Amino acid sequence: MKFSRGLSALILALFFNTSLFANYLYKDELIFNPAFNVEVEKLGLELHQKTGISLRLVMLKELPQKMNIVEYEKELMKDFSEPTILLTFSEMDSKVDIYANQTSLYEYFDKKQVLSPVSSSVQAFVVALLNMDFSDMSSGGTILPLLAQKAKEGELLGKYSGSMFNGYADIAEQIAASKGVVLENAVGNANQISILIVKVLFYAIVVYGIFLYIKRKLYLRRQKNESR
Repeated sequence: MKFSRGLSALILALFFNTSLFANYLYKDELIFNPAFNVEVEKLGLELHQKTGISLRLVMLKELPQKMNIVEYEKELMKDFSEPTILLTFSEMDSKVDIYANQTSLYEYFDKKQVLSPVSSSVQAFVVALLNMDFSDMSSGGTILPLLAQKAKEGELLGKYSGSMFNGYADIAEQIAASKGVVLENAVGNANQISILIVKVLFYAIVVYGIFLYIKRKLYLRRQKNESR
């Protein structure tokens, strides 16, 4: 009898801790890294305690059949009654989205900036110039620039966790700033270093591309002069 009671208590405790621990990393079908889980939970819990807003991260292998990412988020949002924001990533569908269950929540962060494919205004201008399309000059992305980087074998999950936590922290910090509170578990400068690395790599590629273009032009001009 004592054994049964003790076993029941253990099962109950494990269930409670698991439920509590998976509160803000709401679904994880990709990473399965306890350290990643801890960091998301710490930041999510502090944000909720200080602002009343739940920011939940959803990491999917693939979206359910015949469902786009917004439809999936709307279905998932039925589980929550409190102010909630979902940051959702689906690996096989190559989709990232941010969805809030109350329209007013979008006032506390810049969704377009967080999901921008470029990390700086200069980069946005260069991309627009190359495409000859200046209709969208949004920049400051904290997820897609990192997610777009090539990963070596065995580093894919690290890229996913790094880019998604980067975006999660960005949203959390923007909400905190809008609410006038300070997050002790904020990423801050570390977040900016990751983006700076992306910028440096991008500019290096652009400069190298310009160099090759000029070199090619000079070569063709020299060939043309020699053939006269």
